[in-house]
Amino acid sequence: MRLAIATDAWAPQVNGVVRTLTETISRLKERGHEVEVVAPDRFTTIPCPGYPEIRLSLAPRFGVRKALGTFNPDIVHISTEGPIGWSARAWCLKHNVPFTTAFHTRFPEYVAARTRLSPDFIWPIMRTFHRGSRAILTATQNLRDELESRGIQPTQLWSRGIDHAVFHPEQPDHPSLNHLPKPILLSVGRVAVEKNLEAFLDVDVSGTKVVVGDGPARAHLQARYPDAVFLGTRHGAELASIYASADVFVFPSKTDTFGLVMVEALATGVPVAGYPVQGPMDIIGTEGRGPHGTLDRAIGCLKPDLAEAIKGALSIDRADAANYGAQFCWDKCTDQFVNGISRASELATLAA
Repeated sequence: MRLAIATDAWAPQVNGVVRTLTETISRLKERGHEVEVVAPDRFTTIPCPGYPEIRLSLAPRFGVRKALGTFNPDIVHISTEGPIGWSARAWCLKHNVPFTTAFHTRFPEYVAARTRLSPDFIWPIMRTFHRGSRAILTATQNLRDELESRGIQPTQLWSRGIDHAVFHPEQPDHPSLNHLPKPILLSVGRVAVEKNLEAFLDVDVSGTKVVVGDGPARAHLQARYPDAVFLGTRHGAELASIYASADVFVFPSKTDTFGLVMVEALATGVPVAGYPVQGPMDIIGTEGRGPHGTLDRAIGCLKPDLAEAIKGALSIDRADAANYGAQFCWDKCTDQFVNGISRASELATLAA
């Protein structure tokens, strides 16, 4: 299959979208698929207003048309609702090339967190963007249900995985966390307003709060919370060691569609604390026993009161968390992606 992937999220950005794409593309190529990536590294970019770490492609339409026309894909997967995504969508519609899309980010809620705009103002734009997509790939069943209730369909499941060679419980202690007062409460991800980190940093609990990641809110939060430890962005084995050195992983976000960092934490044996909202509920479950409540023992704790969630997570057996986290696999996720893309391509052929 000749597959083009159009995305506004790409290295050097560090987030779940980029990680999901890079892991999937690597496995697609290993399976013999021809993959062409149309990403911001091909274009002149400008900093995203209020979020300079994200680079927006400047007037990419001509470059996208040229890249896709030269590659001549069987199908295009459009990963993001940014300038490259919109340009790729326009090319596909003009040339009658089938395309699929993904819903990685709760963009309406992100916009609302940064502006005074209501999410209801953004959802119609999302419906327009995904209209014509042969399949909208989403990380969880709950998100599929929500999108379909908002008129965004047809949806198909595309879950997330971990690298088992990196994220596992047998990790050395990380030296920067060795002598910190226990328990160590860890949060990993973009340091930005939509991640609700203030809720974590404000919570009145004993121990040390550690934040891994970078973003536009880091300087402000680091100055406001001098007792917290900010380690910046970490990767690979070092990140896994930091996870495993923590006692609880705290996920305060209320806007994520999935939360890949929760799975990485679990796989290293760290129970998760968070709010009972979409994302955490799709991984941890309302009662902490998985999304369907079928696990014998809890692997995390979700409560409206974050302090209570942290207290509950501290009592959870780390081995239970690790066993559950180990079930997430990138190869299975790639199978889902291939099935979704292939089915969309076959349906387009039948309709032609």
